Amino acid sequence: MTMPDRPDFDVIASWVEPGHRVLDLGCGDGSLLRRLIETRSVRAWGVEIEDANVLSAMRNGINVIQSNLENGLADFSDQAFDHVVLSRTLQTVRHTEAILREMLRVGREAVVSFPNFAYWKNLRSVLDGRMPVSEDLPYQWYDSPNVRFFTLLDFEALCERMGLVIRERSVLDEAGQPVSANSPQDLNFLGSLAVYRLTRAH
Repeated sequence: MTMPDRPDFDVIASWVEPGHRVLDLGCGDGSLLRRLIETRSVRAWGVEIEDANVLSAMRNGINVIQSNLENGLADFSDQAFDHVVLSRTLQTVRHTEAILREMLRVGREAVVSFPNFAYWKNLRSVLDGRMPVSEDLPYQWYDSPNVRFFTLLDFEALCERMGLVIRERSVLDEAGQPVSANSPQDLNFLGSLAVYRLTRAH
């Protein structure tokens, strides 16, 4: 099976140890979990709402539950997983704090990736009078599933307010290459996609 070109998947895979238990929320067709099964021998489960994606994930051999993330993760017990992943989905969720809390209830770590609205090309689009459309924000304003538009600094401020610990952060440009910068503001300006590894404060 050919895996999609998703640079955030590369980052996520690098944080997962062999044999770990992984839950992927909004798992789509199961591509990330399939990759982790093949390369890390993980024990994998997915949650997905769309019928077609559920069927695709099942065809990929993924244990998938059809459910709406907005309803929480009541089907899963506390600390049932090593990693709970939410890749490019947080911006589509209405109850942001609730899903982050639930991720760290059922998992030892939460891994979150999202498009950065403060990326310089997005800001330029807004200054030109148009909502941005890019590799990481591929939708037009009228058909976008996104309900939240936020930046790296916004997300980090939320983590601080919630008492979440950022263990690792990887920021990528539109080509999927890591961005390095001298200040958080520069990173916020130059990064198109962000990937975070979170734990609860102890």
